[in-house]
Amino acid sequence: MALKSAYLQGVLETVKKRNPAEPEFHQAVTEVLESLENVIEKHPEFQAAGIIERIVEPERVVMFRVPWVDDSGKVQVNRGFRVQFNSAIGPYKGGLRLHPSVYLGIIKFLGFEQVFKNSLTGLAMGGGKGGSDFDPKGKSDGEVMRFCQSFMTELSRHIGADTDVPAGDIGVGGREIGFLYGQYKRLRNEFTGVLTGKGLTYGGSLTRTEATGYGLCYFTDAMLRDVGKSFKGATVVISGSGNVAIYAHQKATQLGAKVVALSDSNGYIYDKNGINLDTVKRLKEVERKRIKEYVKEHPQAEYHEGCAGIWTIPCDIALPSATQNEIDKASAEILVKNGCFAVAEGANMPSTPDAVEVFLKNGVLFGPAKAANAGGVATSGLEMSQNSMRMAWTFEEVDAKLKDIMENIYANARDAAAQYGNKGNFVAGANIAGFLKVANAMMAQGIV
Repeated sequence: MALKSAYLQGVLETVKKRNPAEPEFHQAVTEVLESLENVIEKHPEFQAAGIIERIVEPERVVMFRVPWVDDSGKVQVNRGFRVQFNSAIGPYKGGLRLHPSVYLGIIKFLGFEQVFKNSLTGLAMGGGKGGSDFDPKGKSDGEVMRFCQSFMTELSRHIGADTDVPAGDIGVGGREIGFLYGQYKRLRNEFTGVLTGKGLTYGGSLTRTEATGYGLCYFTDAMLRDVGKSFKGATVVISGSGNVAIYAHQKATQLGAKVVALSDSNGYIYDKNGINLDTVKRLKEVERKRIKEYVKEHPQAEYHEGCAGIWTIPCDIALPSATQNEIDKASAEILVKNGCFAVAEGANMPSTPDAVEVFLKNGVLFGPAKAANAGGVATSGLEMSQNSMRMAWTFEEVDAKLKDIMENIYANARDAAAQYGNKGNFVAGANIAGFLKVANAMMAQGIV
């Protein structure tokens, strides 16, 4: 889909020129701008105030070296990032990703998406993202601790409970958050809610571990109920086997579905009887093993090398929850051919633009990442609230608030899509609803 607006096309060309060799960032900006053509037409004041030009440019980019010593005594050096993208509606909020694929373009793409995702939650959170090309896989606890301490030594200069509140992402779980928080507290001599995803003994929130997966299913359930469908009796394929996938499996099963496939970076498992979640949780969360070990305990299941093949499994509902651009046009066409009627994104931008076009053209209900996987950051926002009040809510209280937030996100995306001539297109609806709140706040605050 090409931009019709010469103004928006000019903004996009400037973004590509200023940010060369960053295809993920270009893709994210293109998707948002395509959704905003009718908005800009109805609101010329946004163009006059340069809102679009400002919203695609990060407020601040921090890039730094991270030296640390491995177990053999050798000095290693990684690169660290924090992109503080937009603070119009609240302090910067977004995860830290530790993975060899991390570079500035990935962090900018994630930070840009986070602006709109956080806006959709209805909570007072701006957008940011950070991380490093450090790979925690295969590292000892001591190596991870030394890396995290070095990383936080620099990052601590740029974050704070009312400035920027990082969280976890790929490669950053409870262990890493603990090491990061300990170093921040040591350096700043203060106990604040500067990180979310913390352990329950030092300010964490119940439901945070489950939040993205649960939220994904709450959003999908709202989307299904709107057209008279549900999870009950549905066959579900979920990519990934981390927190998002595991707890999406749990909630989908509670809602009456049968989850038949999960994956990791090496391959995928298919169990026609339904994946045994207890086995997967033990393998991934306790033993930290590869997903292929599942078939040793469940011989009726199949393991296949490579990840793309997971989308050839016939299903009613697909929940891509692994990584960006994992569903391409060919995979989308196979899903449609096999009768898939709903796709909701648990990972960040897991469907390529061509794949999204296939889903929308074929009437597949499609929940985009910035709406469907906002449950994690929504619960992080709830953790921030609990930290500010020095209190803790029960699992049931947090879960109920999360469900309300996700159902409101769906309703707002649906209504914004209809209002601006894109009925049924929740990609456009989520972008528009998220954008309008940020844009109006930027208008009120002047040229800053």
